[in-house]
Amino acid sequence: MTSAALDYDAWIRTFDAAMEKGPVVDGLRLVCFPHAGGSASFYFPYAKLLRPEIEVLAVQYPGRQDRRGEPCLDRIATLADRAAEVLRVRRPDERLAFFGHSMGAAVAFETARRLERGPGPRVLRLFASGRRAPSVFRPEFVHRKDDDGLVAELQALSGTDPALLADPEVRALVLPTIRSDYRAIESYRCEPGASVACPVTVLIGDADPRVSVADARAWEGHTSGGFDLRVLPGGHFYLEEQRDVVVAGIRAALREHL
Repeated sequence: MTSAALDYDAWIRTFDAAMEKGPVVDGLRLVCFPHAGGSASFYFPYAKLLRPEIEVLAVQYPGRQDRRGEPCLDRIATLADRAAEVLRVRRPDERLAFFGHSMGAAVAFETARRLERGPGPRVLRLFASGRRAPSVFRPEFVHRKDDDGLVAELQALSGTDPALLADPEVRALVLPTIRSDYRAIESYRCEPGASVACPVTVLIGDADPRVSVADARAWEGHTSGGFDLRVLPGGHFYLEEQRDVVVAGIRAALREHL
């Protein structure tokens, strides 16, 4: 058995055991890529809402939750290489859609590019959430800040409970992983002209302090398929407050494949 096959269960999470609805049979699978500091469990509510037509597979990056003992990977290219490898080995004939939020949008985009370059599962659509287009570069150095500066950034995005970040033990546990993820996304540079063949749907919050409508619209230059932009009420983590709307949009965009 290849190393990729052995690694699949470490990298890819399913939520079958926690579902009241039966498993998806010959259905469509949505592979979800977490944000910086995020984990596969972030997508559990989506898995419940999208069943039974769509099964959610969530990527678990090293360095968090049950993979806490493994070193973090601080390059988007490396994360995408590994995700593409395990999906290619275990799901070579699958029909997949990708959903990535924030840093996860960049990882999803690069993973889709790798799968399109060789044999493996077919990516039907990419949902890029809360992230400017890969070609829109803006120098950022959050990963170089001290712990208080990193916490201030997290609070500005409203993605982490302030009470948790006030606990010294929790901070010591989670901040190294978050810092590594910020290093990955802040050092990311896409290749000139990089694109995917599948359609791209971009979703952002109208009050996101890090992504403008122009930043999001630039994703249109990264696909030779269709392009769609949806601006929803909310900040960087709009998708928690707008979960039902996001799920309805995913279903509508994938309706022809269900």
